Amino acid sequence: MPTAPAHAERRRLPRYAAGAVEVPYTILGGQELMARDTYWAEHSHPTHELLWIARGASTATIGVRTWTITPIVGLWIPAGVPHSGLTPAGVWHRAAQFSTTRVAPPAREPVAVDITPLLRLLLDRAITAPLTPASRRITDAMILDVIEPSDHVLPLPHPDDPLLAPIFEAVTSDPSDGSSLETWAGRLGVSPRTLTRAFVARTGLTFRLWTATARAHRAVALLAAGEAVEDVAHEVGYASASAFSSAFRRVTGLTPGSFRRGEHAAQDPDPDASWPSSHA
Repeated sequence: MPTAPAHAERRRLPRYAAGAVEVPYTILGGQELMARDTYWAEHSHPTHELLWIARGASTATIGVRTWTITPIVGLWIPAGVPHSGLTPAGVWHRAAQFSTTRVAPPAREPVAVDITPLLRLLLDRAITAPLTPASRRITDAMILDVIEPSDHVLPLPHPDDPLLAPIFEAVTSDPSDGSSLETWAGRLGVSPRTLTRAFVARTGLTFRLWTATARAHRAVALLAAGEAVEDVAHEVGYASASAFSSAFRRVTGLTPGSFRRGEHAAQDPDPDASWPSSHA
């Protein structure tokens, strides 16, 4: 399981059961421009939560999966679900809390959500605009009408198996490591078939697809930081930008160029942006 980097600021929030706190709103949003790498220790909310990013990329870990959150793919976390997260410095981090009594969730389990241009504008309005009660009701209703699960899912399963732990550590630390299944099998003293079965049993993915997903996770963060596609391709272990683009699209449903175009959709953040005092 991922742990907090030693240099990161640690933040602790309470653990709440779903609906444990009655809230006086339908949707309440907040934002923060992160000054430091920040690790959010495992916590849970009494409300449903939608996480998305206006600039950059972050991750959230739920159980044995880590999800990458970007400006174009957010994450819906149902109320009461424990999760932790890592938000790098410079990320423009946003979240919205949804009442459990007033909102029918788009999913009962954690799920990726497309942050479409329309949804982004509505969420921006909900967070930043001084709305009358009538405008607030209309905006909330429109958000609930357009929010829906995404096909661009990017969760990285953590193989909970001592046999696979060295591979997880090596590939997540250095996605350019191109060691093959056969090479790893030799290092670990097992057959390739045994390793393949372990990967499918523990992650639901083949070794090849799991390593491609791990590389895509790192690539998203690098692209979000503004690195060129060619440089990112090299850093995550691909011989060419075209090979990287094909692999990235197979995993995420997007080309690296499409991701970067979505990345620059947001305006510069308000330097005074902060979480509302009622954020849980």
